[in-house]
Amino acid sequence: MVALANVRFGKRNEDVRTVQKALIKRGRKIPDGPTGLFGEQTKAAYRAEQLAQGFKGADADGIPGCTSLTALGRLTGFTVDCGRVPAGRGGRLSLAQVTYRDPGDDSGEAAMRRYARKACELTGMEQKFGVPALTTIAKRESTFNHPKHRVNKTDSNAHGPIVSDGHPRNCSRGATQCIPTTFAAYHQAGTATTPYDVVACMCATVNYVRDRYHVNRSGSNFAARVQQADPHRAPHPY
Repeated sequence: MVALANVRFGKRNEDVRTVQKALIKRGRKIPDGPTGLFGEQTKAAYRAEQLAQGFKGADADGIPGCTSLTALGRLTGFTVDCGRVPAGRGGRLSLAQVTYRDPGDDSGEAAMRRYARKACELTGMEQKFGVPALTTIAKRESTFNHPKHRVNKTDSNAHGPIVSDGHPRNCSRGATQCIPTTFAAYHQAGTATTPYDVVACMCATVNYVRDRYHVNRSGSNFAARVQQADPHRAPHPY
C-alpha cells in the first residue's frame, strides 16, 4: 500500500519508489530511474500521467492527489491510503503547527472552482458534488476569498492571543472560514499549514463535514447535509 502523505515533492521513501516504478511502467519518463526521491523528474512524469488521465490546466500540476494516485495504482497494481485526517493518518497538525501567512491566493468564483477541483482531487471527493458545494461555501463565507473577508474579526470566535497575522488566534480564516483548531484537526496531508491557503482550507472543510455531518465519500449528499453548501437554501453557519 502507498500512503498519499508519503508521495510528496522532496520526500525520499519506498512509496515514492513504488510510484516511480508505476509511472515508468506507464511510459512516463524518469531519466534517473526509481530512486525513491520525489524531485523534478518525478513531478514532470506525474504531470504527464495526470494529463493522460484527463486532468487539465492547474489540475495537472505534477502533485499526486487521491483520485489520480488511486487510478495509477489500479492500473499498475498497488493500493492507496489517502489518509483522511479524522483517522489521524499523517495530516493532523498541532495548534502550534498552524501558520498564519496569507499566500495571496486568487479570489473570485472561477478561482474558487479551480481550487475546489484540486481540493476534491486531494480528498477523493467527486468534483461534480464537491466543487459546487465548496464554491457556494466560499461565496457565503468569504465572498469568494475576497481579501477583506479572509479573516472574521467580529464573530464569537474572534478571541485568543494575537498571532503573526495580527489577529486573535481563534478567528475564522480563509476561503471557507476555518478556525485554527478545526483546521489543525482536519488538515489534509501534503497541503499548506495555513488556513489562508485556499486548497488547504477547502480540504480541511471536506474532512470536517465528512466527520461532523456524515457527508459520504463521494460527496453526493454534501449540499443536503450542509445547508451552507446548498445554493438553493438560505445561508446557514456550518
